[in-house]
Amino acid sequence: THLLKYAKQLDDKESQRNFSKQIKSFGTGGVDVVYDPLGGNYAEPAIRTMNWNGRYLVVGFATGQIPSIPMNLPLLKGCSLSGVFWGEFVKRHPELNQANFEYLFELIRNKALTPHIASVYPLEQTPQALYQLQSRTSSGKILIAVDSNRI
Repeated sequence: THLLKYAKQLDDKESQRNFSKQIKSFGTGGVDVVYDPLGGNYAEPAIRTMNWNGRYLVVGFATGQIPSIPMNLPLLKGCSLSGVFWGEFVKRHPELNQANFEYLFELIRNKALTPHIASVYPLEQTPQALYQLQSRTSSGKILIAVDSNRI
């Protein structure tokens, strides 16, 4: 597992190429799975880094842009593009969703997984928290504390 700090905007081909080079610099030659909640200009360079038979998970479009993907990339990489629509998954597979959450909470309890909390707001500042969410300026989870004594 590797962490990549990327540019806030990949609005030209050069910055997109650099993004792909950063990913490939991890020494693996490419990636097996891309979890992409951003979309926009991040999608194509991420797909260009896929290993053979990799999986690109389309989770959302937090950049506000739905990307256009050259369809020769999945062909050349032998990779698959899969939509991850959690809301529909919950409707179709409620038992599996419950099991997934139980496993997720177990990982958190055992500290094998630590969600990044970017901001914690008291209940009275909910409008500011929602503005931060709407403006897409958060780099992690935004929490609202109902009990301000717990902040």
